[in-house]
Amino acid sequence: MKIPPKMKAAVLMAPNLLEINEVDTPLPGPADVLIRVEACAVCSSDLSLIAKPWVGQPPYGSFIPGHEYSGTVVALGETVDEFKVGDRVAVEAHLGCMRCRNCRLGYYTACLNYGKKGHRANGFTTDGGFAQYVVNHVNTVYPIPDAVDFDEASLITNLGCVLYGFETTGGYVVGDYVVVIGPGPLGLIAVEVAKALCAKRAVLVGTRASRLEVGKDLGADRIIDIHQEDPLRVVLEETRGMGADLVIESSGGVESPQMAIAMAKRMGKILLLGFPEEPVSADFSILGKNNKFIYTVRGEGWANCGRAVSLLASGKVNLRRLITHSFPLEQISEGFETFKGRIGGAIKVVVHPHGG
Repeated sequence: MKIPPKMKAAVLMAPNLLEINEVDTPLPGPADVLIRVEACAVCSSDLSLIAKPWVGQPPYGSFIPGHEYSGTVVALGETVDEFKVGDRVAVEAHLGCMRCRNCRLGYYTACLNYGKKGHRANGFTTDGGFAQYVVNHVNTVYPIPDAVDFDEASLITNLGCVLYGFETTGGYVVGDYVVVIGPGPLGLIAVEVAKALCAKRAVLVGTRASRLEVGKDLGADRIIDIHQEDPLRVVLEETRGMGADLVIESSGGVESPQMAIAMAKRMGKILLLGFPEEPVSADFSILGKNNKFIYTVRGEGWANCGRAVSLLASGKVNLRRLITHSFPLEQISEGFETFKGRIGGAIKVVVHPHGG
């Protein structure tokens, strides 16, 4: 494929200021592939890092964000034989340094050399997908079937993150009572995954009726609008006072961790997919007295993006339903505002670097 020497990219110039600039098209290293980006989704992490730099983030004027993307392989590094030019692919953001103890144990999303010694997190510490082309290490690339379109494939990291969370808690939820707090993208996907893994009942808790209805369409057995019902009372009533086997907190609300702690049964599990941006108050004595467990995850570890592709290809999870808006690269700022303000019921917003 013909690769232009220059490309268009959204460059972070200052806090909350993205500019569409013409920059050099990157070249793949020996173990890399060059991807023509077809779709890159906007994430709440993007909103956070463009407002205030994250650890390891490149300086203003030289950084291209975006970590949820898909596209076509257009060039190969000299050692790459796992892919061929023309392959349709999705990606995960994180490549560990492969030198620290965490990476050697498989915990590469929590690399101890974050941003150094070869570590990459595309869209965080290295350039990402709000550009026409991007370089990925071969270990972070996954082929996608023709039946999965590029927009849906751009959300593979979302599904991978949720699967990583389920695996971290043990992964076995057949017959379990699962509660999901927060009908954002990860919460809605968590409902789908819980049902795909044969949870006995998946309950979705939230404050937005429209989002809760989407959750119902995606398989939630029960939706609870906090404005209409007390979620804790409902869960305890449905479980005869015992509580949920697994509570997934994905809202990021300051009161939600305590709600999750209260909802979980003795020996129950709490998974934090979302997290507040400020300290929270929670009664940890409940954890100790009832032997409840809290788990957290960063990113989409343990190669769960590969599992995500398989699950998506099987039709057991529908990510297309979450994509509500799309914009060309030139209108990326409008896309960010749409996502941030939930304009028009926005759930996931996708940017197309090549138009369309």
